[in-house]
Amino acid sequence: MSVRLLLQRKSGDIVTISPQASLNEAVACLAEHRIGAVMALSAAGQLEGILSERDVVRILAEKGPDILTSPVSSVMTRAVVTCTPDEAIPVIMERMTRGRFRHVPVVEAGKIIGIISIGDVVKHRVEEMERESAELRDYIMTA
Repeated sequence: MSVRLLLQRKSGDIVTISPQASLNEAVACLAEHRIGAVMALSAAGQLEGILSERDVVRILAEKGPDILTSPVSSVMTRAVVTCTPDEAIPVIMERMTRGRFRHVPVVEAGKIIGIISIGDVVKHRVEEMERESAELRDYIMTA
């Protein structure tokens, strides 16, 4: 299965924030949308970075709560690993595991079209395994 098919199963909402927004605004955004990461886009819609819950927790532990007035750009990950909608799910799963990150923005023709999380990938893999198990049971019962 491709990333495109996985995206089609999700809601079409893409949550983003300005790199100039405060960390406090970013935390509110993460909480409001019940998500683990938010993409920081420039005014032109270009991906500038990504901010995850882990980033927030880490910077709070290092700098304390006063850091929440700082801009997202001061904390976000700038070297964002992305994927295309035509890539295979196992390839993305390996990339996430190797890189130890949980969110991958999906880019097509230079435009963000979605984001997939490790939860999306694991859900797909579990469904795939259940389907294979059912097919094997059916095969055995008809043999």
